[in-house]
Amino acid sequence: MAFALVKGIYEQDRDKFAQIVIHDIDDERQRLFAQTFKAYACEIDDLVQRADIILLAVKPAQLPTVLQDIKPFVDKQVILSVAAGISTSQIETSLEGLVPVIRAMPNTPCLVGEGVVVLSPGRYVDAEQIEFVQELLQSVGTIEVLPESDMDAVTAVSGSGPAYVFLIVEAMMDAAVQVGLSYDTARNLVLQTIRGSIKMLEDQDDHPAVLKAQVCSPGGTTIAGVKKLEESAVRAAFFNAIEEAYYRSIELGKHD
Repeated sequence: MAFALVKGIYEQDRDKFAQIVIHDIDDERQRLFAQTFKAYACEIDDLVQRADIILLAVKPAQLPTVLQDIKPFVDKQVILSVAAGISTSQIETSLEGLVPVIRAMPNTPCLVGEGVVVLSPGRYVDAEQIEFVQELLQSVGTIEVLPESDMDAVTAVSGSGPAYVFLIVEAMMDAAVQVGLSYDTARNLVLQTIRGSIKMLEDQDDHPAVLKAQVCSPGGTTIAGVKKLEESAVRAAFFNAIEEAYYRSIELGKHD
């Protein structure tokens, strides 16, 4: 996720970076960042002392160790964490200081400047700091500032959401090939259908159910297809998927 965020900012508005500094236990990842973004790879203590904003993009289970490693060198830097399920208060407690911590949940479309990043500031973040982070990230897509109590739900919806969309696209393409279309034709038709449908949702105030009903002529092909989707419990599957991701995010936050 760090790569998606940094790439999105770098390609859209690279002048926002004075210098990108990276530390990763994976040498190959360090080389990737260094080559792609002209980043400077260094030891973690050097990184923390050089940085104005420290992006923590590690697995939740790794975060306690990383926090202990950076703790002696953290002063007034803003900590921006994308570790799923880990609260700002957990990070503040680990660092044992009045450290400004912002929890972030981006998604992978940040790579192309069409992502969503939800921010939740901790207790010691002031208005200037949250505004600075918003400005830094605005080139990667839509920025929302929400209470941290919403973050597990956000993770399940926009954080995991691209995977759900890719699965839908894949399924529609495969089905199109099954009924005789070429792969390229199936891809073009499905992508433009989704793109146009989203545009209608954005431009009109109608509920999705209203727009769906407008396509479903009585006794027609569309209502026959929708009936099969309902019989297959597609709607329930989305409820179950988002709830499962939500509870998994909560579970990750309980890691000691």
